[in-house]
Amino acid sequence: MKKLLFQFDTDPHPSVFDTVVAYDGGADHVIGHGGLTPENVGALVEGAIFTRAPKDKKNTAIFIGGSDLSAGQELLKAVKRKFFADFRVSVMLDSNGSNTTAAAGVAKLASSGVIAGKRAVVLAGTGPVGQRAAVMLAKEGAEVALTSRQMARAERACAEMKARFGVDLKPVEAFDNAARGAAIAGAQIVFATGAAGVQLLDPEHWQDNPDIQLIADANATPPLGIGGTDMMDRGAERNGKIVWGAIGFGTLKLALHRACIARLFERNDQVFDAEEIFAAAKAMA
Repeated sequence: MKKLLFQFDTDPHPSVFDTVVAYDGGADHVIGHGGLTPENVGALVEGAIFTRAPKDKKNTAIFIGGSDLSAGQELLKAVKRKFFADFRVSVMLDSNGSNTTAAAGVAKLASSGVIAGKRAVVLAGTGPVGQRAAVMLAKEGAEVALTSRQMARAERACAEMKARFGVDLKPVEAFDNAARGAAIAGAQIVFATGAAGVQLLDPEHWQDNPDIQLIADANATPPLGIGGTDMMDRGAERNGKIVWGAIGFGTLKLALHRACIARLFERNDQVFDAEEIFAAAKAMA
């Protein structure tokens, strides 16, 4: 029986990246739907859960993507509301690569040093990857601050993560590189999760900081988020700090994404969100 993955995207057009990884993860066919909302997804879910016999439902799965994490979370809730008894299929949420990218980066940091009890700063952390990375660091026992150019956005992101995961994150306003340099003073862990091609820290902001131990940068588009690092860094030592670049931990991100897709087809009752994907990342790191 064919393994069918229905790609539910909150953007107008389903992500090509997610489609390719879905095939590489073992789906026989990927059927993409864009522009989905909680209001219009119901009939699609019903089509997925009512068509195959109970023993065959594991061969149908749903992947939720798109650039808006909040929209993805609401879509996941709507999808799950349609499930009942054994009329359900496995589903994965990874809006904008938020869960797989954050999980891979934090898992590599955890493999390189101790996170528990440390102070961590997620730079430009209000986006999908930043929010999830902050949560995962907090779940590992770090005291986590999340920066944004606007305090209101930082506060909103921290409140949303508190509501969803029960973690306490500290919002920090940091408008420019100098402010972000000040924000990482006293931190042992720095994870940059800003927009592509935007430098968040200059080399002097971290190279001579005696407290920083672990660094990760999710930006693979020059200029990198953290100046003086390399996107290919794979636990490289730079100025006494262990550094992971976007391509460095991106290998794990892709392997993790593919592995989670493959696992969707093992049973019909699984939900892969931040917690499940991070657990898988730590096992693979």
